[in-house]
Amino acid sequence: MDTPLPPAQELALIDRELAQLDARRGYLLARREWLLRSAAPAGWTAPAGWGAGAAAARGAGRGPEASAPSAQNVLLTLGAVLMAVAALAFTLVSWGSLGIGGRAAVLAAVTAGALAAPALLVRRGLRSTAESVAAVGLLLTVLDAYALYAVALTGADGAAYAAWAAAALAALWAAYGAVLPRLAVPAPAAVLAVQLPLPLAALAADAGPVGFGWALLATAALDGALTAVPACAGWLRARAAWTAAAVWAPAGLLWAGALSAAVVRLAAAGSAGAAASPALLAAGCAVLGVAVAWRFPSAAVAASAGGLAAVAALAGPVLPEASGGWAAVAVLAAALPLLGAAAAGGVPGAVRRGLGAAGAAVAALVALWGLAAAGRAVAGRLSVVRDAWEATAPADVHGPGAAAVVALLLAAGTAWWAGRVPSRWPAPRPAGPAAGPMPAGPPPAALPVAPAAGPAAVGAVAVVCAWAALFAAPLGYGLPVAAVLGVQLGVTAAAALLAVRPAAAPADGPARAAAALCAAAGAVAVSLAALDGRAATFTVLGAVGAGSAAVAAGRTAPAAVRAGGAVLAVGAGGGLVAAAAALAGLPAPRWSLPLLAVPAAVAAAGPRMGRVRVPAEAAAAAVGVVAVLLPAGRPGLWSAACALAGVVCAGAAVRPERRRLGWAAAVLGVAAAWLRLWESGVTALEAYTLPVTAAALAVGFMRRRRDPLASSWTAYGPGLAATLLPSLIAAWGDAHWLRPLLLGTGALAVTLAGARRRLQAPLLLGGACLAAVAVHELAPYVVQVAGLLPRWVLPALAGLLLLAVGATYEKRLRDARRLREALGRLR
Repeated sequence: MDTPLPPAQELALIDRELAQLDARRGYLLARREWLLRSAAPAGWTAPAGWGAGAAAARGAGRGPEASAPSAQNVLLTLGAVLMAVAALAFTLVSWGSLGIGGRAAVLAAVTAGALAAPALLVRRGLRSTAESVAAVGLLLTVLDAYALYAVALTGADGAAYAAWAAAALAALWAAYGAVLPRLAVPAPAAVLAVQLPLPLAALAADAGPVGFGWALLATAALDGALTAVPACAGWLRARAAWTAAAVWAPAGLLWAGALSAAVVRLAAAGSAGAAASPALLAAGCAVLGVAVAWRFPSAAVAASAGGLAAVAALAGPVLPEASGGWAAVAVLAAALPLLGAAAAGGVPGAVRRGLGAAGAAVAALVALWGLAAAGRAVAGRLSVVRDAWEATAPADVHGPGAAAVVALLLAAGTAWWAGRVPSRWPAPRPAGPAAGPMPAGPPPAALPVAPAAGPAAVGAVAVVCAWAALFAAPLGYGLPVAAVLGVQLGVTAAAALLAVRPAAAPADGPARAAAALCAAAGAVAVSLAALDGRAATFTVLGAVGAGSAAVAAGRTAPAAVRAGGAVLAVGAGGGLVAAAAALAGLPAPRWSLPLLAVPAAVAAAGPRMGRVRVPAEAAAAAVGVVAVLLPAGRPGLWSAACALAGVVCAGAAVRPERRRLGWAAAVLGVAAAWLRLWESGVTALEAYTLPVTAAALAVGFMRRRRDPLASSWTAYGPGLAATLLPSLIAAWGDAHWLRPLLLGTGALAVTLAGARRRLQAPLLLGGACLAAVAVHELAPYVVQVAGLLPRWVLPALAGLLLLAVGATYEKRLRDARRLREALGRLR
């Protein structure tokens, strides 16, 4: 064909046009089959060959369920598996029926044929078939080795023979792969076979756990060497893309097994001498991990694992001699060199990231252990709350121990140092492959390191660890209570000063927040611990209240810190008032009235508190709730507390920005009245509801005066319902005549007032209540009359009523519309 297009472009054009023709042909054949089915007369038979077209049309809509290469691979795999099964069955079952010569001849012939056939198949382009036959040949070599042992070497040690056989097979498979470089199977098979000789030899030599661990470590090192040497790495990568995984996966497992053997022996060692050998094995694991990370920049995880192994190697010999919590201190001390190496110069970034992560993880675990020990000690000291102001001395609780204090101080110092040298910490590498060519390395992995987050986070960690260590340090040593409380107050004050000092840099924010939280926790803990004695209670609460007020009044502290200071100051004030009431000999229910002085004082000073007004008022509200709940169960005292609390809320509601407290004042006033009535033995329901109704109607009246457009439902509905509904329910169950009479009279008055003032809520509520009372009064007579009438009278009356309504249906609709319009004109 004469065309200006190049051959490649012309071939692509022809392929596209053929594909379009195939698609169009499939559509036309499918349409033709549908037309034949729908338009063919009964009894008509399609000519021969038409079914083929329909079948082609049905097949044109979908592609083949399996491609030719995938089907070929499945067939070849199944064939290889069947051949392997046949060979295995021959070796195990039919082997004994042949003589020595026959056996050797059969094995040699079959193995040689299976190994030689792939060369011919590769030359003919049948690579998939060659791969399957080569896999069968490699499996036959394993069977040959087993057959040799079963016939000629039965007296040899099984593990030793397996080690030598694995080494020989690995060498044979590697050579076979070198002879046929286009085959992908021999190279990974040789790599997997290399993993077995040294561990099997250690088992044969009965080398023990440590010796077996060395064998595993040596094999893992050999795997690393295979990928580190450029010639070997290139040879592996040229055979198959997944050969690197065949190296690194077993290498990681073997390395983990070696480290596990070292750690198990270190845990079981009873002396430093017994721990020397497993510690040396752990050191070997550390060297290998760091070497891998040094060689491959994307293997920071290997450096982290090596760092953990280094910690085990350094701390292992010391652990048998350490007692109590000093083992944790030893582990932390062993992790500190990792952090130093991570901050050193001249070290690759992957190694620094890995070592930094390992050191930070160990330090974090030890710090958590120390914090838990300090927390238990402080919680045990708070047991004095159960015996507040008792004459007996408090029981000496166990402290966190010197080891926990030292561990926390070491962790704090380490975090402080890490925050002071942020420029030396490497930035975390982004996830992805390393830049530049890298020979068959491990899969890339980015590893974020805690110190790399900057000085902000580690500064907060340093503050928390230091505060916990110093706060819990004086516990458990039999020191006087005054000394313990004095130290804890000093530590709390130091944390508060750190929280309120001006920030030197934006990164100091987390450290200041941590210091504020520590100061708050310390203030609460030392205040509760001060309940051991009267003098201690007043001294500590006074100091905490004064310090918290100073923090709240400061100008340099953040707003959140000042708010916390205001809350603590109000809480300390409430504690002082309660302590004074207890010192005066008042029982706990009578503390409520003095405690209400705290919210009253805060409400009075509210506008002058500035930005801390809201948190201070919230804390005062909490004190007020406690004061109101203290006399629960004593109605008279409870009523007085509610009334006084209502007065405080009403006084605060005078200010425009606190109008909503009027609702709280109304609720407390009603509760006070109800409690007083309950104490007086009043059982009449209206005595409880009428005060609520009166107050609600007064509020509604004032609202209607300010806003004439306000609905009568919002202004008067709640107040009227507060009395009418409960009284109506009570009247239906009341056998006397007084309550229905009074309720009906009141409902009539409400209805008339609503009609006169053209208010919807009083008119409907009063009318409904009046109708319900009338029905209640007439119900006995209706029942009596209904009992005297014949049974057919009621259905007849109902039928007549329905007929009358139906006959005047349109007139009733007009009446209903007029009634609705009349009600709608009401407000």
